[in-house]
Amino acid sequence: MPYVLLGIAIVLELFGTTFLKASAGFTKLFPTLLTLIFYGACYFFFSRALNSINLSAAYATWCGIGIVAATLISVLIFKESISILGIVGIVLVLAGVIILNTVGMTH
Repeated sequence: MPYVLLGIAIVLELFGTTFLKASAGFTKLFPTLLTLIFYGACYFFFSRALNSINLSAAYATWCGIGIVAATLISVLIFKESISILGIVGIVLVLAGVIILNTVGMTH
């Protein structure tokens, strides 16, 4: 269940980040309000996940998956480009998250 809460937090953070981009520097009201709502909900679920997951593993997972997903959103939705080295970096981030969650943490 804690990783479900963490997953919900990650998804909400990605919605918040997407609407942050759409808010154009908080100049558009509707995307700005959605940004604040999604970030608030994100931190609620993240705080609940931290009751059972080590902070270092939870934060690394949140950031790692968030980086990969935000990159996909930027490429697919906002039509931004990514280089081959950027893709290599994304693979390394994923590898780091997997290593940290499988063998890098003592419980």
